[in-house]
Amino acid sequence: MITGPVLLAAIALVVGASGGYFFRKNIASKQVGEAENRATKLVADAKTKAQDTILEAKTKAAESLEKAQEEIKNQKEEVKKAGERLVKREETMDARFDEVEKARKTLEEKAAEVRDARVEVESIKDEQSERLEKIAGLTHEQAKKALLQLAEERSRENLAQRMTTLQRREQEEWEKEAVNIMTQVIQKYSRSHAAEVMTSTLTIPNEEVKGKIIGKEGRNIRALERATGVELIVDETPESVVISAFDPVRREIAKIALEKLIEDGRIHPAKIEEIVVWAEKEIDNRIREAGEAAAYEVGIAGLDPKLLYILGRLRYRTSFKQNVLLHSLEVSYLAGAIAAEVGADVKTAKMAGLFHDIGKAVDHEVQGTHVEIGIKILEKFGIDDKVVLGMRSHHDEYPYAIPEAYIVTAADALSSARPGARKDTVENYIKRLEELEMAVNSFDAVEKSYAIQAGREVRVFVNPEKTDDYGAQKLAAEIANKVQEELKYPGEIKIMVIRENRAIEYAR
Repeated sequence: MITGPVLLAAIALVVGASGGYFFRKNIASKQVGEAENRATKLVADAKTKAQDTILEAKTKAAESLEKAQEEIKNQKEEVKKAGERLVKREETMDARFDEVEKARKTLEEKAAEVRDARVEVESIKDEQSERLEKIAGLTHEQAKKALLQLAEERSRENLAQRMTTLQRREQEEWEKEAVNIMTQVIQKYSRSHAAEVMTSTLTIPNEEVKGKIIGKEGRNIRALERATGVELIVDETPESVVISAFDPVRREIAKIALEKLIEDGRIHPAKIEEIVVWAEKEIDNRIREAGEAAAYEVGIAGLDPKLLYILGRLRYRTSFKQNVLLHSLEVSYLAGAIAAEVGADVKTAKMAGLFHDIGKAVDHEVQGTHVEIGIKILEKFGIDDKVVLGMRSHHDEYPYAIPEAYIVTAADALSSARPGARKDTVENYIKRLEELEMAVNSFDAVEKSYAIQAGREVRVFVNPEKTDDYGAQKLAAEIANKVQEELKYPGEIKIMVIRENRAIEYAR
């Protein structure tokens, strides 16, 4: 059973829902009306803008059409003017074409006249040539060849005479300058020319010492030979012992050790071994001191101690009985002096002169020429390339790459070629050179010869009428064979055969 409050609530709910429905409907109607009004207004505004746009487009189209019509009118006028110009140009071209055609016909006529004239000239030339050939008795080619040959002979003669004059003047000037420089250099060099000669003979106090050196059943001498690597010759020669060894350093060690043993008086195998060790150290010190002293004397600092040691070994090396270290110092001095005179690099020349024979310090231990060995030694110790280039050419094994190479070669020749430098007397020196020149002059084709470089080179001048170039080459081989068979000389001799033709005329 429904109570009163519930009924009232239900009635109130129904009334509220109905009121809300009508209220919302009323609001929706108002909103629809407002939307329709706005839409109507938008449509009206759009129509107005569309009309304005159409009107503006029509105005612009009319203006564009008017401009296009104006441009077309102008273009028509320009086309008309261009047509008129083309007509005038065609008329002008026609007139010019007529002129060119007339000129072409005129040129053809003149060309024909020239051809006719040329034919006539050739005909006249042939007639004249035939007349000249009949008169001279020569064809055209023969006359041309004879004329060219005559001109060539005259030109060659004049050219040869001029070249000879220039060469003679240049040679005279250079010889004067060279003599001047060499004279100044030799005067500046004050070292004694006496060469140090190592000896293999040791003088002993008395004959009793020989017995001590030999020892009981030869044990002392065997111990000394085994420790030093030399051979001791104790013969009947009074108060002397000969030391023989291929290595000069070993020979010097044996000499020092033997001198020390003789001084001490106690000679037996144990003492010999002790003294030999001391002698080896002593010789090492002497070698090192010799290398350092040589570098100091030349004025070269900062060298590797091992390189100085190799340089010091030259103290115990000889070349044709000339001490190699003293020879190297002499070459260094001379090369430096020459470089100073001619304006070359003095330091490079002095170093190259000092090291030019360094390969001889070990050439008996290493294969190769002393120049090749010396190059390897200097490159190993990082010596300047200019020094290597300066020292490697002194025996003409390598090309002369820098001026200092010529200087070192000249200094080497000065040091080794002078009389007495290689322990030879002046008489023997002159006699050997005379014999060499006599042997060369015995050949019929030889006009004159000169022995130079202390007899290490012979320059032979032959009579060009008695031999040709091939004969000169053959003659050089024959002279070399004769010198090799008949003469005795140290080292080798270079034979240079010179053949030349000289044309001399006098203008009076």
